[in-house]
Amino acid sequence: MRTYLVTGGAGFIGSNYIHYMFRKYGDQIRIINVDKLTYAGNLENLKDIEDRDNYTFIRADICDSEAISKIFEENDIERVVHFAAESHVDRSIKNPEVFVKTNVLGTLVMLNAAKAAWELPDGSFKPDHKFLHVSTDEVYGSLEEDGGYFYETTPYAPHSPYSASKASSDMLVKAYMDTYHFPANITNCSNNYGPYQFPEKLIPLIINNALHGKKLPVYGDGKNVRDWLFVEDHCKGIDMVQEKGRLFETYNIGGHNERQNIQIIHIILDTLREMLSDSDPRRALVSDDLITYVEDRKGHDRRYAIAPDKIKAEVGWYPETKFEDGIRKTIAWYFEHEDWMKNVTSGDYQKYYEDMYSGR
Repeated sequence: MRTYLVTGGAGFIGSNYIHYMFRKYGDQIRIINVDKLTYAGNLENLKDIEDRDNYTFIRADICDSEAISKIFEENDIERVVHFAAESHVDRSIKNPEVFVKTNVLGTLVMLNAAKAAWELPDGSFKPDHKFLHVSTDEVYGSLEEDGGYFYETTPYAPHSPYSASKASSDMLVKAYMDTYHFPANITNCSNNYGPYQFPEKLIPLIINNALHGKKLPVYGDGKNVRDWLFVEDHCKGIDMVQEKGRLFETYNIGGHNERQNIQIIHIILDTLREMLSDSDPRRALVSDDLITYVEDRKGHDRRYAIAPDKIKAEVGWYPETKFEDGIRKTIAWYFEHEDWMKNVTSGDYQKYYEDMYSGR
C-alpha cells in the first residue's frame, strides 16, 4: 500500500485531491493529511472519509521541522503532494510576512524532511519516492491582453507578495532537484474553482453574495482575465504527473477557459437565475444591480493564460470540464451544502470581508 503525505489537505484543492484519490484508488493507498487548520483549512471538507482505516489527519505546521520530521520517521512515506500555502493575494498585500514564512520556509522544511527520509548512503534516493510541489501560474506575472500564453519556459515575474513567495518556493524545489538530484516535480496551475472553495475567492464569493442580495465587488474595470480550471480536472492532472511525468520537470496545468472577471460574474448570475426555481425567494435577490466596482487591487495582473501543451503531450492530461458545465456543478454543490457555507462565512471571515471591501 503506497503512502501519500498530503500537506494542506483540509483546504480547497487539497481536500478535493484527497477525495479524488480515494475515489480512484480506494483501499490501495494510504493518505496522511497534514494541515495547520488556518482559517481556510476545514475538516468538514473531509467528514465523509475521516473514519477510513487508510486515512490519517495530523494537525501540524509545515514550518515546524520537528513535527514534520517526526511524521516521516514514523511512516514510510513514498509520495509527498505539497499543497499547503497561504494563497490569497489580498491577504498577502496586507501581511506579506505570513506568506514568506509559510510558503518559503514551510516548503524548505518539507524538502529537508523528505530528503532526510529518502536519501540513501550513496546520495541517491529510494526508488519510486517522489515529491510534487503544487504552485501557481501567478509566478509568471502578467500577459498582454491580446495574446500569448504561459509556458514552462516563461521567465518568472511575480508581482504580488503571494506570487513572489510561491516563485521562491518553486526555486527552492528546483534547487533541490539540481543540487541533490532530489526526486520532484512542480506543477503550476491556473485559477481553480469547484466544491469546498473558501468564499474569499471570486466564484464562491459571487455565488454567496448574490444569493443573499449583497453587493458583488469587482476590482477596477472588471476586465482582468483569468484561465479557469475545474478543481477535479486539476486533481487528475496532479495524479497523472506523479504516475507518468518525467522527474525534475515542471508541468503547467491550465483550463483553456479564459474569461474576464466581469464575464464570470454575469455567467454566475445567469446560471443562478436558471437553476433557482420561481418559488425560491433567493431568485428575486439575484440581480445585475448588485455589481459594485471597487478600487483596483495593488499590482493587479491583467491577464493569465496557460498553455497545457507539455502536460498533454508527455502525460496525456487535458482539461475535460467546460466552464459552463463546471460552474453549474459548483453552484449545485453550494446549493446542497448551505450549512458548510454558513459555517465558513461567520466570525473572522465576515470581519475580514468588511475590512477588505467596505468603503472601496
